[in-house]
Amino acid sequence: MTRSWWDHEGAAHPLEAHSGVVVVAPYNAQVAEIRAALRRHSLPDEVRVGTVDRFQGQEAAAVVISMAASTPDDVPRGIEFLYDLNRLNVAVSRAKALSVLVASPGLLEASCRTVRQMWLVNALCRYVEQAEPARRPGAAAENAVRHGT
Repeated sequence: MTRSWWDHEGAAHPLEAHSGVVVVAPYNAQVAEIRAALRRHSLPDEVRVGTVDRFQGQEAAAVVISMAASTPDDVPRGIEFLYDLNRLNVAVSRAKALSVLVASPGLLEASCRTVRQMWLVNALCRYVEQAEPARRPGAAAENAVRHGT
């Protein structure tokens, strides 16, 4: 079975695991854990995994962004690192069609100590607010037919 992704013009493209999906994590330890999990599921080389720095200048159909912490208190390098706007922008902008943020809701409830931290956390909250469920072209029409509307 061939899977496809659709670009902004509605053209379908084959989704290839190695070139079509990347997983971005902020910390090398999280990258290692994700690789180990993929290896346990026999996918060691099919999905590219790395930090934001590894994927500078590269794109993929889908990008999965792992925030790697449950609460702001669990963040090893502090709020300024995990919530860094440049890092989030690079991670999201690698996606040609879909970006998926994997994050604990606790990360949206940070107790900020500075105006800068409020700005950074607010940007992540805004990203989550603006997120839309993934849809493929024609899904709305199919849903309307299925529900008789």
